[in-house]
Amino acid sequence: MMRLRLVFHGAAGEVTGSCFLLEGQRGKLLVDCGLFQGDKRTKERNYGPFPFDPASIDGVVLTHAHIDHSGLLPKLIKHGFRGHIYATAPTVQLCEVMLPDSGYIQEMEVERKNRKLSRAGKPLLEPIYTAEDARQGMSQFRPVDYKELVQVAPGFSARFWDAGHILGSAAIEVRAEEDGREISLVFSGDLGGWNRPVVRDPEVPGRVDWLIMESTYGDRIREADGDQLEQLAPIITDTFRRGGNVVIPAFAVERTQALLYGLHKLVVEGRIPQPQLFLDSPLAIAATKIFCANPEVFDEPTTAFSQQVGACPFYVPGMIMAQSTEESMAINKVKQGAIIISASGMCDAGRIKHHLKHNLWRCESSVVFVGYQAQGTLGRQLLDGSPLVRIHGEEIRVRAQIHYIEGFSAHGDQLDLLRWASSFPQRPRQIFLVHGEEKALTTLADLFQRELGVPVAVPSIGAAYELEEVARVLAMGKPSSPETISLRAKLWRTYRSLADRLEELQRAGASEEQLDGVIKGLEGLKEDVSQLLLGAEN
Repeated sequence: MMRLRLVFHGAAGEVTGSCFLLEGQRGKLLVDCGLFQGDKRTKERNYGPFPFDPASIDGVVLTHAHIDHSGLLPKLIKHGFRGHIYATAPTVQLCEVMLPDSGYIQEMEVERKNRKLSRAGKPLLEPIYTAEDARQGMSQFRPVDYKELVQVAPGFSARFWDAGHILGSAAIEVRAEEDGREISLVFSGDLGGWNRPVVRDPEVPGRVDWLIMESTYGDRIREADGDQLEQLAPIITDTFRRGGNVVIPAFAVERTQALLYGLHKLVVEGRIPQPQLFLDSPLAIAATKIFCANPEVFDEPTTAFSQQVGACPFYVPGMIMAQSTEESMAINKVKQGAIIISASGMCDAGRIKHHLKHNLWRCESSVVFVGYQAQGTLGRQLLDGSPLVRIHGEEIRVRAQIHYIEGFSAHGDQLDLLRWASSFPQRPRQIFLVHGEEKALTTLADLFQRELGVPVAVPSIGAAYELEEVARVLAMGKPSSPETISLRAKLWRTYRSLADRLEELQRAGASEEQLDGVIKGLEGLKEDVSQLLLGAEN
């Protein structure tokens, strides 16, 4: 008799590409199907085949609309998935604008790549999916209410709990039927913190056997609520005093709305001068309208502020929303006194790049990061202090002041994650940590094992667990250790470094003999690393 299997196909040992597969006796359920984001090598993984047959999946449950959780759903449908995708109503509304936008980006990216391939006489690429693919795929979405128990696949039911992350976000409690028993798995999705602006506090499901939990900020404790506005106000006033602009790369969904709410409060309270405020992102504009249309999910302070100003809290007086390319380019003529909010939040695509190009070289301007920057992105380069960056094929000297304000993040910090995990009526049998970089995973694993007394595993990509097998392993006292986690990460980095070296040799025109030697070494190392990655938890 087949036991319940849990397979980690994304956000395992990394932050993006969230995708978890549950295989039961009667059906298969996918939790999230997200886009891999980051450097070139990471993004190329989106073009490969799924490690499972999309047509074999019976249903999908989606924690929230962010692209690293939802962005490969149109590809899943394109390659044969015919079931339903279950999500909260606000998540479905956001996906209606976010997924076609993502498809458009895929089309533009492939068009650019194909120009180079065509000149080289090489086969052309197809987009991962198109905007039209995404629009057609929306017919398979099914909205559900929070706390409503829904049958989502043969042998699986699910209940959605408010995760306090973004509009419509959910921690999903999945109940699996096996041999007449019911097993409860909780997938945290991305968790917010307590007393954060706009959305309500995270809810805790009533029961959990196996907990699959994010760890984005598992290694840090954030400033107290309100400190982010205390930091932002002087940056704005000082930049305006110098005669520059404030450029804020922001994710179109949640981060932009939290910023607009904060700026609205600063203006109403007289803490900053009335700015020329530009919202330059069609997706963010559309998402903001969706936020305004769902006031029932706002927290109490946001609702009270909305009543105070008599309007949607995200519409700052005098704000200019740039829809067209021409309206966006016109902003470049504004040299001082402007706040420019644009996407993408990691600066790896979108209109933000031309705003950076026109302001990074100016010492009187400021760039303010308000969210996570993945390794390999332009945003990460700027945060890491790169003095020179390349934008649209041109090298730009970084003279602007670079700031990072952590308090705007929609992710809970270490204390929030511990509070949520410790709030279940009974401890889970085991916690699987996902959606984090090495330090966050290692730190949080150690904290949970020490404070909760629960064994913690940190799966790698492709790791598969028979949950009854995991229970036997736990009985033998072999939970993951932070040392094991660190060793696996170091070995994987070694492999990636050698792979990059091979790419350099190929570009340099190395001989076949030189390449063969490196390839053989890589193959041997890859096999060793794979065994460690898949076997270290057993």
